[in-house]
Amino acid sequence: MQTQAVIDHIVDWLKTYAENARMKGFVVGVSGGIDSAVVSTLAAQTGLQTLLLEMPIRQKADQVNRAQAHMADLQARYANVQTLRVDLTPTFNTFQMTVDTDDDEHANEKLALANARSRLRMVTLYYYGQIHGLLVTGTGNKVEDFGVGFFTKYGDGGVDISPIAALLKSQVYTLAKALGVAQSIQDAAPTDGLWDTERTDEQQMGASYPELEWAMSVYKEHQAADFSGRQREVFELFDRLHRAMQHKINPIPVCAIPADLLQ
Repeated sequence: MQTQAVIDHIVDWLKTYAENARMKGFVVGVSGGIDSAVVSTLAAQTGLQTLLLEMPIRQKADQVNRAQAHMADLQARYANVQTLRVDLTPTFNTFQMTVDTDDDEHANEKLALANARSRLRMVTLYYYGQIHGLLVTGTGNKVEDFGVGFFTKYGDGGVDISPIAALLKSQVYTLAKALGVAQSIQDAAPTDGLWDTERTDEQQMGASYPELEWAMSVYKEHQAADFSGRQREVFELFDRLHRAMQHKINPIPVCAIPADLLQ
């Protein structure tokens, strides 16, 4: 990969899109993870207004520390960068009490609450985006957005633009190194930060990003029977997740009503 050329291309694409849309710049949610660090840095390099939001919800200290350090670093390096901390923990706590979940939550309830965290952040990003005339900028990569659907529908999947969705996770790491993203962020285990207990992406998906990238690369030309052992396990896992994610990326189904019924 021509790393610097890719960086320049994305930065130019972001700037051109914002200018054509007559928007002032970008708002990015910063989590302390690699994807949001790369996207926020790319947005900063456009020279357009870039608002970085940290939106903790019962967040682990290490995630908060990485996010705050990254935001401070970008603000010091780029005059167009502004930062804001919006603690959503009280709001989420109120929501959880309002929907009256049981103390002994079922798996579906836990997942629904995890997704509610992501959707609450989406609402916050759009609130500040609308106030300041900024585009809500997605941080999903290719494996998450088009491979296994590792994002929340109408949560972190609810964005205006998606600058790194054509890049594999490994390529995002390559960009991070070239962009000077902090080593602590590069070394941190990827996590979506949506749970009270620490759950890495690999634990939730059942495979590592390199494994999923391999499965994605062979998916169209092969089937599970072509492989054995761990490769077959990963292929079958990818196939299951990929099939299950289609509702997230396909247009909303619209019921077609016969014309004679409307007369």
